[in-house]
Amino acid sequence: MKLYGFPGTRAQRALWGLKEVDADFEYVHVNLLEGEHKRPEFLRINPAGKVPVLVDGDRVIPESAAIVLYLAEKYPEKALLPADIEERAQAFRWTLFAVTELEQPLWRITRHTFLYPPDRRLSADIELARDDFMTMAAILEQHLEGRQFIVGERLSVADCVTVYLIDWANEAGLIDSFPGLQAYLERLYARPEAPPRIADARKAA
Repeated sequence: MKLYGFPGTRAQRALWGLKEVDADFEYVHVNLLEGEHKRPEFLRINPAGKVPVLVDGDRVIPESAAIVLYLAEKYPEKALLPADIEERAQAFRWTLFAVTELEQPLWRITRHTFLYPPDRRLSADIELARDDFMTMAAILEQHLEGRQFIVGERLSVADCVTVYLIDWANEAGLIDSFPGLQAYLERLYARPEAPPRIADARKAA
């Protein structure tokens, strides 16, 4: 397998999955700063021009959450998806919660702070996105009370997808008032399978 990525991006999320299942893979560095994601050779792999992308033989899987779910199905013995149907439903629920309710406001903040040209940045949308994130983060904080992981008694796809976002939010100073999320972040990144934190990964970019 090959994982196409760039340090500090959602490729870190795919790395979580690959490391947790102990997969044999090659990491292919796609230099976003030099526009390699817009070159024809990469666009043939992912027409959206985004990382990460996992290539497994003839299978090409973009989207970081989809990669983690694919790995969970490919390596069922690693139990990233719970066997129990009720717990599995909860794993799907919290995975989708992460990419819809947590990730989207973080992206809005990032776009209007760094990515958009200055004349297109909306400070009001940054504040709205912060409010949206804080509201949803409070729900996750409450859910994690008394829990080590989001679902069940072991790490699942929901954790692989979510913990990267909590690190992202930490970089933006958004979890200072959430001690449960801070503890969750430290606990999961202490795992030997954990990829580098976003700040450390950026240093290698």
